[in-house]
Amino acid sequence: MRGIAADTRYMLRDRIFLSKAFRIALPVAMQGMLNTLVNLADTLMIGSLGESTIAAVGLANKVFFVFTLLVFGIVSGSGVLAAQYWGNQDVKNIRKVMGLALTLSMIGALCFVIPCVLAPEKVMRIFTTSQSSIEIGAAYLTIAVFSYPFTAITNTLVAMQRAVNRVKAPVLITCMAIVVNICLNYVFIFGHFGAPALGAPGAAIATLIARSMEAAAIILVIYLGKSPIAGHIREMFGYSKEFLRQFARTTVPVIANEFTWGLGTTLYSLAYGRMGDNAVAAITIATTIQDLVVVLFQGLSAATAVILGNEMGAGKLRRAERYARNFFILQFMITVIAALVCVGIRWQIIGLYNVSAGVARDISLCLIVFALYMPAKMFNYVNVVGVLRSGGDTTASLFLDCTGVWLIGVPLAFLGGLYFKFPIYIVYALVLSEEIYKFVLGYIRYRQKKWLRNLAAELS
Repeated sequence: MRGIAADTRYMLRDRIFLSKAFRIALPVAMQGMLNTLVNLADTLMIGSLGESTIAAVGLANKVFFVFTLLVFGIVSGSGVLAAQYWGNQDVKNIRKVMGLALTLSMIGALCFVIPCVLAPEKVMRIFTTSQSSIEIGAAYLTIAVFSYPFTAITNTLVAMQRAVNRVKAPVLITCMAIVVNICLNYVFIFGHFGAPALGAPGAAIATLIARSMEAAAIILVIYLGKSPIAGHIREMFGYSKEFLRQFARTTVPVIANEFTWGLGTTLYSLAYGRMGDNAVAAITIATTIQDLVVVLFQGLSAATAVILGNEMGAGKLRRAERYARNFFILQFMITVIAALVCVGIRWQIIGLYNVSAGVARDISLCLIVFALYMPAKMFNYVNVVGVLRSGGDTTASLFLDCTGVWLIGVPLAFLGGLYFKFPIYIVYALVLSEEIYKFVLGYIRYRQKKWLRNLAAELS
């Protein structure tokens, strides 16, 4: 305990570390918070159309969830390399990383666009047997899927900007996209200002317009602001065998990690979807509220990956090790505060939704379950996405995430939801038990220090 107390005091006095951490974490967290607020506004507006519509759009967005995890895997692994190259001031290779990441992200987007356009109802049947949810969700998905390529561009460029410590402009651009999205939601969902009342498809149209504007704006900011990643097209292509080997060694496990983990968590939705529309509505709303908390740790894990990557790329391994310890202390402090706030204000937020008393009770209990698991879950977030990946220990991250989901979370979701027919909050508690497993093995891996590597030096 004395050691932890001493480390905490040291971390709180380290102004250089705190300045670096918050300079990256806060804009990323704010950007995530703003995106979550859009989802919250979407859910509130769509919620006025009934619980079946909430369930349908929530399940349709599981396709987007898997897609964003694929893109996140690409940009997360690419960001690790870019951050280390930036620590070594290697702009040439940063641009090559960006070019390869953009190519892979766009290919991934097309893999989702094609089936969702050609057979949207078949895609929806993966998640639910409710015919009304299938029809509403398919109408939404057919339009929303065209926003995926724009999302791929935006997420890739924002990750590259973050790697070179340019984090403020994306927040402003996200604010612009959010205002556009919410205003257009109001117009197209309910049919204001002469527009037809389209319901769920109206929300999809609003999303498509906002995402395309966001992608165009980030490209303009990068090139007009002469960002280090702003290069000619030819600078983004042409890769040596060693570059491709290192990119694959670092990035492929992250892509596999996020995609297979995403598929696993999507299977939770299959279990929830067969528990009825009320269960789906409860978990959809609870997850949206939880995301307001999770974005804090998305920002913290992003700062962890960038700062540790910069330090290791510059050859400062001992400082990177100390900073990793600081991040875990900071994560725990924020977790305690966030858990208390989540439980304390849950009824005020639930009251914004037009749901039955039974659904409202289930949402409340799901949020309490989430708060109880937060210490383990948020440690895993910072450790897997931040610390382990920052030094290229991506195979360990793949093992932790995928075994947790597929060996623990998925079996318990189906056993609890479909065999034992437990209520949604009990099933959710069973699913989150995977976080304890990941916490124990993840901490052991962190202590082994195999993540503490200078990848930039290995390539040169």
